[in-house]
Amino acid sequence: MWIADNWTDYEVLDAASGEKLERWGDYILVRPDPQVIWHTGKNDARWSYPNGHYHRSKKGGGSWEFFDLPKSWTISYNAGAGDLSFHLKPFAFKHTGLFPEQAVNWNWITEKIRHTGREVSVLNLFAYTGGATVAAAKAGAKVTHVDASKGMVTWAKENAAASGLADAPIRWLVDDCVKFVKREIRRGHHYDGIIMDPPSYGRGPGGEVWKIEEAIYDLLGLCAQLLNDDSIFFLLNSYTTGLQPATMAYMLSSVLCPSAGGRVTSEEVGLPVTSSGLILPCGACARWESIS
Repeated sequence: MWIADNWTDYEVLDAASGEKLERWGDYILVRPDPQVIWHTGKNDARWSYPNGHYHRSKKGGGSWEFFDLPKSWTISYNAGAGDLSFHLKPFAFKHTGLFPEQAVNWNWITEKIRHTGREVSVLNLFAYTGGATVAAAKAGAKVTHVDASKGMVTWAKENAAASGLADAPIRWLVDDCVKFVKREIRRGHHYDGIIMDPPSYGRGPGGEVWKIEEAIYDLLGLCAQLLNDDSIFFLLNSYTTGLQPATMAYMLSSVLCPSAGGRVTSEEVGLPVTSSGLILPCGACARWESIS
């Protein structure tokens, strides 16, 4: 498992009975987590006095309950090329605007870019609030950031500015990712690295429907056409139940390795839990990298 264990501004304090107790900077949140199916005791007093608690409804969805929590605040992370800063705010279905476990991939992206020794162009698809975008840009890459949500792209721009990257070479695009990739192929554009974090289900800005099981393999094949001959990495991340690391590795290997060579590795990603010393699983990813 690849573990995001270099945080100072974030911590999973405890996890039990379908919920996790988290510290986000100076604030404590309780949020549901479907992986937490064990019923260990909730002995940390902060379970009873959080700043925010997302309550899941038996009818689906849920709602936030707040206790002295600001509308937004900022935390930082250093992926190896300088501090990255992220604006947080609780919003739809338990989210805060950041997936802390992705820090382990930010570290990997940063290392790959910094050790290349040349200008690197990166495409970030389904780019959300830009964690990977700011990590890649901080490491010195030119980044194209694509997401179907205008609000998420605006949020990502704010994170870039907070990270000292307001003038960095980042191209911000509100677009359907599949349509954008097809246009890039027609334009003859290429990239040195591609990052992809597709949702299980979603809609593009024009109402386009995305279902990961039906669309992901074909999209990987399209994206392979966008890689340079000397490209350096491809990162596929997923939170979709049933899309196992080995499945993701099989897809990347079959799409990329016959023509580009290189190697593919895959793992679950996770976060350490302070109270138990154990690891909370938080999704999966597969990484392709060139071998020089």
